[in-house]
Amino acid sequence: MNPSSPKKIAQFIKQKSIELGFASCGVAKASFLEEEAPRLESWLKKDFQGEMSYMNNHFDLRLDVRKLVPGAKSVIVLTYNYYPKEELSGPYKVAKYAYGRDYHKVLKKKLKTLHKMISEEYGKIEGRGFVDSGPVMERVWAKKAGLGWIGKNSLLLTKKQGSFYFICELILDLEIEPDQPVSDYCGSCTACMDACPTDAITTPYIVDGSKCISYLTIELKNEIPSSFKNKMEDWVFGCDICQDVCPWNRFSKANQESDFTLKEGVTLLNKGEINQLLEVEFHKLFEGSPIKRTGFRGISRNVTFLKQKK
Repeated sequence: MNPSSPKKIAQFIKQKSIELGFASCGVAKASFLEEEAPRLESWLKKDFQGEMSYMNNHFDLRLDVRKLVPGAKSVIVLTYNYYPKEELSGPYKVAKYAYGRDYHKVLKKKLKTLHKMISEEYGKIEGRGFVDSGPVMERVWAKKAGLGWIGKNSLLLTKKQGSFYFICELILDLEIEPDQPVSDYCGSCTACMDACPTDAITTPYIVDGSKCISYLTIELKNEIPSSFKNKMEDWVFGCDICQDVCPWNRFSKANQESDFTLKEGVTLLNKGEINQLLEVEFHKLFEGSPIKRTGFRGISRNVTFLKQKK
């Protein structure tokens, strides 16, 4: 075991995160998210979660990671770039994060490797890794860890790389020097709010999830309400509108991850040829893809809904 100071430990972890391909790494002290409690409660009471009933669960765990990881002292937050080398330009749009392999699989493996590296250097360290999984308020923790600020579209923004990246966490029972939060650089800009065709961004920093195109095409299990007809702007899986118009995303650079290479199924979906497939063919094409989450019936519903306007 290497008896190092919290500062040295932070330096070691950040160096290893770079070696593993992460875009950035920050640390926050594990604590109760006092400021988020009333915000989360208000958001839920307004039913902005829509059919995402899981958001109603584990309220106390969402606000205190120490209940997720007993004895937790630090939250390591990491970002991983997914901005594609080239964007699709077919009639049906797919969110950029879904171009390649399911990010959960890619990043969970990297988190396990980082955890192992830390344990090998400092002795057995207890903890858990989270990749958009579990009741962890990842953007809040990323903000506390100094990785960026939460924009008016509720996404984490950074000066160097915009917002096209995944966020994941490693919560450990290890004392690590925390980073300091950065300022909000959205200023008077309302580009994301002005561009949202469904008016999902109700007020700055507050998103009505039940109106978001990503929710409508992925999380919603029932039929898409007719009130959204001609408002979907040809998005068949997810949506990037509020990110595409964000001035900070002009600094986005193509990712270097081979697992995020464009999948054949995504190209077919983008061309609108997916409804010609049988269900068994769909599952084969999208094996290991985020798009499999919506399923054959969900994607077929989305394509049919979009065609209604044509």
